Amino acid sequence: MTTLPRQISLLQNVQLADGSRRDVEILGDTVVAVLPAGEGSAESADATLDLDGFVLLTAPAEPHAHLDKALSWDLINPPMGDLGLAIASWRDYSAVMTVESIADRARRQALAMLANGITAIRCHVDILVGDEPLRGVQALLQVRDELRELMDIELVALAGPDVPDDRIEMAIDLGIDLVGGAPHLATDPIADLTRLLAIANRRGVGVDIHTDEALEGEPTIIEFARIVRNWPKDRSISAGHCVRLGTLEPSELAEVITEVLASDMGIISLPITNLYLQGWEHPVSTPRGLTALRALITAGVRVAAGADNVRDPFNPVGRSDALETASLLVTAGHLTLDEAYSLVSDGARSVMALPVAGPVPGARAELLAVRATGLADVIANGSPDRFVIHAGRLVAHSEVRSFIAAPSIPTPIHEKR
Repeated sequence: MTTLPRQISLLQNVQLADGSRRDVEILGDTVVAVLPAGEGSAESADATLDLDGFVLLTAPAEPHAHLDKALSWDLINPPMGDLGLAIASWRDYSAVMTVESIADRARRQALAMLANGITAIRCHVDILVGDEPLRGVQALLQVRDELRELMDIELVALAGPDVPDDRIEMAIDLGIDLVGGAPHLATDPIADLTRLLAIANRRGVGVDIHTDEALEGEPTIIEFARIVRNWPKDRSISAGHCVRLGTLEPSELAEVITEVLASDMGIISLPITNLYLQGWEHPVSTPRGLTALRALITAGVRVAAGADNVRDPFNPVGRSDALETASLLVTAGHLTLDEAYSLVSDGARSVMALPVAGPVPGARAELLAVRATGLADVIANGSPDRFVIHAGRLVAHSEVRSFIAAPSIPTPIHEKR
């Protein structure tokens, strides 16, 4: 059995997304050379991986996760339905959660994502109401520390409209990275948005706000973009969901895009969860719970995509796999294969303000190798045979063996041309 993690200095015989066969040399956590297959060199055999038959890609990053909620569906047995039902069932269950139970589910979920190739996660953590409101924060800080050598985890304080300011500041004091919330759920969405942004600005941290997660209603994203317009460029600023953008008229959408571009705000689409949550009130011609992907990409907005919830009241399914997200971006979002994979890898890393990564000289060695014949095969079949490299080290390796009883197959008849 391979010992993990281990430092890698050479990947041999890989196929890149463009179809070329290459050797990739790595020094520390950085890709230093991409050479024709057979020309690379390594310090030792133990630091070499022969990846003949594998496609090498930038490792996915998950820009919007809820590890504190993950894997709770079977524990809660919630009603299936829209966002309101999901919120109500989650709030009821959160009263009995402990730091240990949250950490256990979050750890299992993060490791499942790592096994599938995700080497960076941005996780929204609920600040709870009632006693011990920072249980989730404490649990996720623990998990982040435990997995520090295997993956990058960034934490966002998810504060509902009823969470006091001082609890958000306490979470930041404990080590939370960004301020988040869901102002569209507030009685006065703009007031709650302004409150959250003021806290983040005062504390000098970035923001990732659940934004306009409904098919109808007055968008808040324009005010969001205007408030953060002159913030320091080193702060990460992003809006998640943005489902309302997908139902705006072209003239209204154009105004939103102008404001988003002016503030260099990242937009995060979450197809799995929003396709599940949105549209229940429209049994005929059900609208898609997606943001305006094509218009945003064409305009040059930085766009990412993630899975959001996995097997909790907000989404009963999910495979902890960015390739599932990419596949939905193709089928439901009408993106190309290249665009779809970019949104879960390079686009996600850009929105998360992570270093550029991938099989490119000078890039960080965050890499995923999948057994496949090309990118289309990677996304379509999602082979579980994978090698995952984080910061130049092999941190996960999965392989599956299948046994199929061989039937009696007739000799094929060659058709006439």
